[in-house]
Formats: sequence, C-alpha cells, structure tokens
Amino acid sequence: MNQLKKLLIIGFVWPEPKSSAAGERMMQLISIFKENGFEITFASAAQDSDFMIDLAEFGVIKRSIELNSSSFDDFIAVLNPDVVLFDRFMIEEQFGWRIIENCPKAIRILDTEDLHCLRTARQKAFKENRTFELIDLLSEEVAKREIASILRCDLSLIISEFEMNILEDVFKINKELLFYLPFLVDKMNEEELLKLPSFEDRKNFIFIGNFLHEPNWNTVQHLKESIWPSLKKNFPEAILEVYGAYPSQKVLQLHQPKNGFFIMGRAEDANEIVKKARIVLAPIRFGAGLKGKLLEAMQCGTPSITTSIGSEAMHLDLPWNGCIEDNPEVFAKKAIELYQDENLWKEAQKNGVEIINKCYQKQDYSDKLISFTNSLLIDSGSHRLHNFMGNLLQHHAFKSTMYMSKWIEAKNK
Repeated sequence: MNQLKKLLIIGFVWPEPKSSAAGERMMQLISIFKENGFEITFASAAQDSDFMIDLAEFGVIKRSIELNSSSFDDFIAVLNPDVVLFDRFMIEEQFGWRIIENCPKAIRILDTEDLHCLRTARQKAFKENRTFELIDLLSEEVAKREIASILRCDLSLIISEFEMNILEDVFKINKELLFYLPFLVDKMNEEELLKLPSFEDRKNFIFIGNFLHEPNWNTVQHLKESIWPSLKKNFPEAILEVYGAYPSQKVLQLHQPKNGFFIMGRAEDANEIVKKARIVLAPIRFGAGLKGKLLEAMQCGTPSITTSIGSEAMHLDLPWNGCIEDNPEVFAKKAIELYQDENLWKEAQKNGVEIINKCYQKQDYSDKLISFTNSLLIDSGSHRLHNFMGNLLQHHAFKSTMYMSKWIEAKNK
C-alpha cells in the first residue's frame, strides 16, 4: 500500500472561513489536497480564536508552533513533510529557511492570497490622492520582500490573472514558478436560482467584509460619506445593512438607524444574509486579489454594484453580476435602478451564474495543481536548478534571516 504524502500548511492565522475570504480560500486548498490523498498537518503560531474552524472535523491535524524557536526544527524533522505550503509571504520569511535546513527535499509552495505589494501601493496612492501606476510597485518596500519569497519557493499560487500579468511583465518572474488558482466553487445552473429567495422576497442593500482588512473599512467610509447621502435622498426608504467580523469602535460609530445606515456586526451565517438581500454594494477603492464577497453574492443570486478595482480579474469579458461604476453619484443612481427594476435584476442574476461557471470551476484547476505538485515531487532538482535567482536569494537572504531568528531566540532565553 502506498504511503500517504504529507502536506504541512503553516498558517498566518487559523482558518476562519465564516470571517474572511482568506479563510474560505484556505479550506478550498485543504479540500483539494485531502481529496488527492495527502495527510495534512496545519500549524500556526497564532492564538486560537473563537471563530476558527475545527480542523479535526476535516481530518486535518492541528499543531501550535512558536516563532523564532528551534522547537520548530524538531517538529518538522519528525514530521518530515513532502510538501510545505506557506500561508502568505511573511510565513515563508519566518519558516522557509528552517524548512530548507531540516527538510531540503520538501516542495515549497507559497499561497500569496493576493499581492500585498499591489494592495499596499494602491492604498498609498489613494491616501496621497494620486493615480496608481504599475511602476509604483518597483519602489515598494514590501514588493522586494514578497517577490523574493516568490522566487525562493518552488511554486506560488496566484489568485488573480491581473496579478499573474504583473508578476510576469513587471517583475519578470518565470511563469514556471507561478500557478493561477482563483476561488473554486461548484457548478451552478439557472434552475438553482429558482430555489433562492425571489426578487419580491428580498429587501435592503448590504455590504459584508472582515474589518481587519483595511480596504473593507475604507469601503464603508466611502459608502457613508460619498454614496449613501445621494442614494438615500433619491430613495428615502432605502436601508443599508453593514456586516463584518471584528468591527472597530470607529466602524460602530457609523451606525445611524434614522438614516437607514445599520452596522450589524459579525454575520453568523453570511450565506443566509446575502441570500435575503436584494443588492450587495461594494464601492472598493483599493485592494488586490479577488473579492470573495462578490463571488459569494453571485452564488447567492444577489446582484452587486462595485468598482473597477472590485471587479478586477473576476469576470473575464463577461457581463457583470449587476453594475461596475467608479463615480459615486452614478453608483448611487445605478443602485436604485437595479434595486427597483426586476427584469434588470434577474438579468444580473443570470450573469452571475455564467461568471461562476466559466471562471471558478474547481475541476478546471484542482487536477492541474495536484499534477504540477506531483511532478515537482518526482523531479524537483531540474526545476530548482533553473531557478537561479531563487537559489541566489536563498544563499544570501536566508543567512541574515537565520541569524536574526537565532539571535531573537537566544535573547528570549
């Protein structure tokens, strides 16, 4: 009988699929590897949370680890994983050199979640009231760290085709080091829309998003200050419900029931809430990756209105599941039209089904990922030999990372 291949996932946090798209993404990855015969251990130095998923229910072994501690070396020497998946580049920086030192044959995969340097550069341009340009990325400090991490790994999972193009064209990354892996969901047909709440049975606008994520807080500010006044003036009975995990005090202070603006806090079941809403509003002004809230809206048959940043790389050239609009006044006008026009609303619903089926089908990507991983397991030598820049970065950068970590460990003792 063949021995199960071992996958070690080192998490930035413990997965919370009901709190964030990142948590949902991680559970999709776990599902792919589990279905293909991998024994999975999920390790993290993060504190447990009240909302983390019970990994044991999915047949995943949970292990707590420490930062800057040689106890991790002992842990992985015993585990001896075949594949290690780093959850974001900061985790690869912290633990990558230890993997190389103790398990040099293990295949190293980085899940970028989204390009942090893109999100950071866009946020900086927004706050400085200037237009973001791709050349801005080349001077971004976090880009140097993130790209170095991508080069050091055998494979990096990229969630957005726009970001794939940036990595290949702006940063000149060899495409053999990159694998496009969007969100993955089940196929949907138009008959399933009939099982969802109808146009008449839905009410209110909603926004939903984890408030630990800066673009979500900025979006709610934008809604309150620039869009809702116009929308409410022209549609007095309008109500907006804002849901999201980890709302800060400044988020809660936006609660204004007299103006139809409700801060609802954490959604116990986001899926059910989105299904009951008539429209999702997401005027996102900066960010990166794919927007899980907008894909979830499509799955729930709920049209959405978003910006060009919000819809980026999410729909190929297919008609959007509602409207894409950057101008706040026009955004408000389109929101009212879509809310009131049943035919327009149903057409938007159908557009969402087409986007799901053409852009996010699990079977289109999962088999390729496993095939690529298995080919690396069979012959990583040639793949690594041709990644000269990655080898160079390992040789130099990891020495400084290693000595810094060991210095911190000695200081802590």
